[in-house]
Amino acid sequence: MSTGPKQALYAEFASVARALGSQHRLEILEHLAQGERGVDALAERVGLSIANASQHLQQLRRAGMVIPRRDGKFVLYRLADDNVLNLLSALSAVGERNLAAVDRIRRDYFDDRDNMEPVSREELLRRTRDDLVTVLDVRPPDEFAVGHLPGAINIPLSELEAKLADLDPDHEIVAYCRGPWCVLSFEAVATLRAQGFNVRRLEDGLPEWRAAGLPVEHA
Repeated sequence: MSTGPKQALYAEFASVARALGSQHRLEILEHLAQGERGVDALAERVGLSIANASQHLQQLRRAGMVIPRRDGKFVLYRLADDNVLNLLSALSAVGERNLAAVDRIRRDYFDDRDNMEPVSREELLRRTRDDLVTVLDVRPPDEFAVGHLPGAINIPLSELEAKLADLDPDHEIVAYCRGPWCVLSFEAVATLRAQGFNVRRLEDGLPEWRAAGLPVEHA
């Protein structure tokens, strides 16, 4: 029996699923959702050798999920489009609903640091316009420079305890980072609450904010 068009399409879709079948490639996509990155920077952030990171990027490129751009001697990569971000969100949602291990990790780590209802994008936009909150970006400075929420201040998580004096204890704080499961914002919330700050967490991160068509500022 010859392969029909439907089977041929499913074979191509399966190549996308295979490209997602690596925790390292999922983490690379999370970093690329913040903005363009070169192989060296991605390798350092994900904890891989440059050669290994390059191999993962080539698999993602073949699956149509990342696009390269040459900049002089360097090659920079970015997500192909917002559909890649939607795919990652769908993958996360299925795992959260149906995998016991995901639920256990969520309860044991994430809920232990912040079990309060996060702030929605709409609520944060409204409260920012009314100057009711301090928006705190706890990502590294290079990610903040590529794009951040309007009016956000950048204090990387590693510097947070040393810079508590930069925050107004009488002003509500909303912290955010790379996405809904980025540990940086959870750790920031736990650290600030322990110091008596009124702090909540954004429901997701910069990529989802940008994909929703909301305004983004650049350093």
